[in-house]
Amino acid sequence: MKNKALKIVTFCLLVLIFGCNKHADNVYQAGNLNIGFDSQGKITGLIDTDKNTEYAYTSNDPKSILAIRVNGNLEYPASFDIKEGEETIMLSYPKNGVEAEVKVIKKERYLTFELTSITKENDIELVLWGPFETNIKETIGETVGVVRNKDFSIGIQALNKRTLGGYPTNEDDSTPSYDIFGTTSLVDIADSLNILYRGHTALPKDYGSSLQAYTRNRNKERIVATMGHDHYVAPAFKEEGIVGSKIALFGCEPEEVLNTLEVIELEEGLPHPTIDGVWSKRAKTATAAYLIQDFGTSTIDAAIALTKKAGLQYLYHSGPFLNWGHFDLHKDAFPGNWDSMKECVDKAEQEGIKLGAHTLSNFITTNDPYVTPNPDERLAKVGSSVLVNDISEQEKNIEIKDPTYFSQMGNNSLHAVVIGSEIIRYESVSETAPWVLINSQRGAFGTQASSHKKSDKISKLADHAYKTFLTNMELGVEMSKRLADLYNKTGLKQISFDGLEGNYSTGMGTYGELLFVDAWYNNLEAEVKNDYIMDASRPGHYFWHMFTRMNWGEPWYAGFRESQTSYRLLNQDYFRRNFIPCMLGWFSMRDNTSLEDIEWMLARSAAFDAGYALVTSVDLVKKNGFGDAILEKIKEWEKARLGGAFSEEQKKRMENIKDEFSLEKVSENSWNLTPYDVQRFEHELKIRQPGEPVWSVFQYKNEFASQPMQFILTTKNSRVSGISIELDDFKKIDLDISIDKGENLKYDGGNEVVLYDKSWNRIKSIPIDPEKLNISSGDHKIKVDCIFSAKEEASLKLEIKTAGNPEKVAIK
Repeated sequence: MKNKALKIVTFCLLVLIFGCNKHADNVYQAGNLNIGFDSQGKITGLIDTDKNTEYAYTSNDPKSILAIRVNGNLEYPASFDIKEGEETIMLSYPKNGVEAEVKVIKKERYLTFELTSITKENDIELVLWGPFETNIKETIGETVGVVRNKDFSIGIQALNKRTLGGYPTNEDDSTPSYDIFGTTSLVDIADSLNILYRGHTALPKDYGSSLQAYTRNRNKERIVATMGHDHYVAPAFKEEGIVGSKIALFGCEPEEVLNTLEVIELEEGLPHPTIDGVWSKRAKTATAAYLIQDFGTSTIDAAIALTKKAGLQYLYHSGPFLNWGHFDLHKDAFPGNWDSMKECVDKAEQEGIKLGAHTLSNFITTNDPYVTPNPDERLAKVGSSVLVNDISEQEKNIEIKDPTYFSQMGNNSLHAVVIGSEIIRYESVSETAPWVLINSQRGAFGTQASSHKKSDKISKLADHAYKTFLTNMELGVEMSKRLADLYNKTGLKQISFDGLEGNYSTGMGTYGELLFVDAWYNNLEAEVKNDYIMDASRPGHYFWHMFTRMNWGEPWYAGFRESQTSYRLLNQDYFRRNFIPCMLGWFSMRDNTSLEDIEWMLARSAAFDAGYALVTSVDLVKKNGFGDAILEKIKEWEKARLGGAFSEEQKKRMENIKDEFSLEKVSENSWNLTPYDVQRFEHELKIRQPGEPVWSVFQYKNEFASQPMQFILTTKNSRVSGISIELDDFKKIDLDISIDKGENLKYDGGNEVVLYDKSWNRIKSIPIDPEKLNISSGDHKIKVDCIFSAKEEASLKLEIKTAGNPEKVAIK
């Protein structure tokens, strides 16, 4: 009777939970999420158990727990049974005559599903978990695999490397990026625009979102489209296969997501790197700013001193390698190769500085021993054919049987093939049979030209636009382990796997990327493994557990404030929705970088609690007249940011790139944060009739209290003299000074205006009456005039600013 009563109570609870859905036969709890399946394995409910809120998206085509794909077609199960006395689900796929078993394990915060057996495994191309479709659309963490609104979060996690987060959209298993019309949380980005989503472990949908993962069977060679090639051989790869594909599902309050992910990492044996003993996804140091400056044994002392002067703890070399592949170092900077790098690391460590180095992942330079004089047989190959005839070592036109892999010129930077131990470059391929590699260069890249026999194998080598070769998986792993050896031997603590997508050369897309980085990670000694900072050119779902952060945004394309600015800001939204420590990207400090430019960047760093990289050098800092002041600003802003000195309200204001701020030290752990209203105008050379005024009139609103108006004047295409500034048709100042092209005339309060050269070195100053520049709160008219030396297309640029009340900030 008691058992019968218990069953009745259980049934009633399920009815309450799933309403009138008669198909919710099986319910599993994953943290605060109840997952319902019907007798066919279709997902019938995703319920927040605390608030009894249904989050499953219901359609006429409900998805199931696990699909199989055979001959390109997905099949979902027809039956879902629970093995008596065991936490095992039995699934049946009658169309293909397949039976599968899925083991279910309930943990306190999550639930795991693991494919433990399946029949006809060799016939199955892949298995697909879900998709688990939800009506949540507010925040989609596409990489980490978590969707959430203000009340609830639902997440999926791949629990081993061969279980790939996402949907098998691309046959090469590359992770696509999606531009989807959406909204952001950013104050200075349009409310609605196309947002770049990186990956699809969680995917925005019109109805909400979906969560999915899959495992591919790699037991057979396949031809895929990848890396700009329509035809690329993806070799068979020996691994455990689809059996063992495993995921975790969970539901929790949004503020508990990171706690849940950490528990999953620890309990499921996933990578769990730390920094100073703190999980890297929580560590404050994960967002540490760093200095990018090339160094060697003779310059390391000066580089360390510069890093310390900026108050930073990480110094990063942008390119120390003589070759990529064996990762030998430049001999002039590191005469003892890796031993010299260790010497630099040891010196830096004594000063509290950690060193890092930039890599290009599995790119192999043509001067590397993997290429010359005897090419490694594991260099990545697009595909192969055979020779039609014997050829001598002088033959320049080489006939091959099949041109398929050789005539793909869209991504063919080196035009290289390999026969035996000879690399040959060819100009083009004949357009009709006989298929001939035309005008070949024999014995390329220091290999030996030699004769070859009819039917000898000839292979097209995969390459990259950087004029490098790439690796198959075996060679990639070997290279990655060599990188780990470098870090173990020298004690380097920071790395960027740039060009990580080069591992698509394995034919395995994201999986190839992951295995490359995993080989590095698993071969690190504990001292490095528990204290590194790592980013890469691309993120990834399982990779999320390994990398510390990403740091995208390059300074090479425009001015300090303009280069990829929107991209940098949108990245902050990406980081936030994927629980990734925020970074702003690379900035380049040049000899003409101003204090204002630096503080503009530092305010954004504080706003998003985001680190950055500053590319500079000892010489550049010396050339810049404000070089030491810039380093001091960096030091104080970074100390205040990492110390948590700024309020949430202040940080939100600093998100707006149109607003500017300055930080002045008050004491060791306190500062004044001063907001500035900055407006920019341009007085252009005008050709008017005699007697007609040529001055410009600008409307300016001072948002703050009465004060002297600060300004910076620069010129465009002209020398300028006879400068006058008139306020409200009443107060007029004539500046008895000339400004040449590239010079800056600056007034920031006080009794003088200072003229600087293009590198902010002081040239001279003239006295000024600050009362004549006093400007009250509110609207004003500013009239500007000058004499141009040029006759056309010249202007005087004005940057005018006023200061608000200083706000006290302090490390608590």
